[in-house]
Amino acid sequence: MNPFHGRHFQGEIILWAVRWYCKYGISYRELQEMLA
Repeated sequence: MNPFHGRHFQGEIILWAVRWYCKYGISYRELQEMLA
């Protein structure tokens, strides 16, 4: 089962965003801008 099925971004991109959020304290808004 793929937990990222039906998401807009690929699973690898989602995992990178989570890593940036946790490691660097990037806000959700900044992540949105980076992924847009």
